[in-house]
Amino acid sequence: MDVEEWLLVSEERENAHTSIDAARGDGTAWSRGNTVRALVHGRDYFAELHERITALGAGDRFYFADWEGDPAQQLTDDPRSTLDNVLVAAVHRGVDVRGLLWRSHWHRLGFSAHRHRELGELIGAAGGQCLRDMRVRTRGAHHQKFVVIRHAEDASRDVAYVGGIDLCHGRRDDAKHQGDRQPVEMARAYGPTPAWHDVQVAIHGPAVHDVETTFRERWEDSTPLTLNPGRLLSSLVHREDLVPEPLGEQAPPPALRPEGREIVQIMRTFPVIYPKSFDFAPDGERSVMLGNTKAIAQADRLVYVEDQYLWSEEVGEHFANALREKPDLRLVVVLPMVPDREGVAVEVPQLYGRSLAMRTILEAGGDRVAFFGLTNESGLPIYVHSKTCIIDHRWVSVGSDNLNRRSWTSDSEIACAVLDDRGDLDDPAPRDSFPRTLLRTLVAEHLGCTADEVPEDPHDLFDALVSSADALDEWYAGGRGDRRTGVRGMLADRRPRRPVPVPQSLTGSIPGRALRRRRVAERAAAFAGAPRDQQRPPGRLRRLSPPELTAAQLRWAPRLYDLLFDPDGRPRPGEES
Repeated sequence: MDVEEWLLVSEERENAHTSIDAARGDGTAWSRGNTVRALVHGRDYFAELHERITALGAGDRFYFADWEGDPAQQLTDDPRSTLDNVLVAAVHRGVDVRGLLWRSHWHRLGFSAHRHRELGELIGAAGGQCLRDMRVRTRGAHHQKFVVIRHAEDASRDVAYVGGIDLCHGRRDDAKHQGDRQPVEMARAYGPTPAWHDVQVAIHGPAVHDVETTFRERWEDSTPLTLNPGRLLSSLVHREDLVPEPLGEQAPPPALRPEGREIVQIMRTFPVIYPKSFDFAPDGERSVMLGNTKAIAQADRLVYVEDQYLWSEEVGEHFANALREKPDLRLVVVLPMVPDREGVAVEVPQLYGRSLAMRTILEAGGDRVAFFGLTNESGLPIYVHSKTCIIDHRWVSVGSDNLNRRSWTSDSEIACAVLDDRGDLDDPAPRDSFPRTLLRTLVAEHLGCTADEVPEDPHDLFDALVSSADALDEWYAGGRGDRRTGVRGMLADRRPRRPVPVPQSLTGSIPGRALRRRRVAERAAAFAGAPRDQQRPPGRLRRLSPPELTAAQLRWAPRLYDLLFDPDGRPRPGEES
């Protein structure tokens, strides 16, 4: 098996300053002997995390990094199982709890800076440390979402979680997709409790050490948590902790698992930041982008993608090149039906970025490409937040990274690439391999069938997805063949009522807000329950088409898209770190 055909070698990270590959001694950029499990949906992930944290004792370590963290988010149905209660209780038992949260922007713009400070204060008062990190590019963010658990007495229980699920409101949904009872406010199309689709992976084995190294490199870096004078003043006023305390010596990697057959590579994005960049990545790191680019070159019959965005011509060309070179290749992409926020200034740039990628891909692949959105049984769209790519049942990536320039170059990201080490990579993957199992799990939910009923042949699977979406589209159209579908259909005869989104912190005072949200849910439920000539077809897939923008929108949307939504974080010629 030539793993180097699929995974990056250490030099291909293009970051000689990181120590992530040092533990293996020979510079190998991946580890063998791991077991990897998928946790599809936040409810399952949060329940397992709660069980793991409550079992920790004195001397154990709990490290986490997040884009957003809500102190009051429940991990189970027990109201006492809030994130702050669980972590504070762990500190009191002697667990070393450390966290890094993106400092975020002003909360009155809809961001979470104040909640992050609150969580840090609660953990700090108990004796742990949770810091707000603003070592990002201008308009950038720390987008990594991972947890590392190390045990003082039994390294075989060590585990790392990597994926798209933040420890915050809105994520604790399940396979029924009725949403989190602690919802986040989103576009009205998603209803009062938005349905949320996401994926996290649990890693056992030597790769836990690599995820921990990613945390330690950020924690121990000499670059101050913020150099912005305004933010420094705010921190001083609130007496905020800005100095990371030493972590202590890092334990060796956990031993190879006896049943471990997964090869795991941890990929990251770190931008060049000014005026002082990271010690461990002074020129940045773009191994997420480089790793995806290397793997897609091996694609032969099927690439399956779930992503929150899919933006830019560059991302479009990433897939278009493979489609041109491999005439037998099929591509499936599952995306959100509509943007998560309302307002022309938010919706149109997102649709512009999606249009760039979709049109580039369709020009290369034609009917070998299928774009889908998801709806629940009530007819409401499901917000696709997962960041997953599966290639030919062989290679899979799950992480925090989206398919856009921002994730590949500008924000901090982390992803876990997995190969099964059995057999030759040119042969069909074992039926119980992790990439194959994850693909069956995801497709079964979208088709409304059991995992055993998912077609094994990649082209049969592609055809099954297309047929399912066409049947559901036809049902919702009431048998009319001349219907509008996809994003275009969702937005037909609809215009944003506000030019820009109103922050969540202010929406509660808007007259009629609660009534409007209730009417959205009532209309969706009435439509789903209305008589039909036939029963609703199984599955949740709906077809998506490239968004169509007006000439006027195309005059301003590209500038806003490039500046705020999808910046390119690579240094420009002549720039120095």
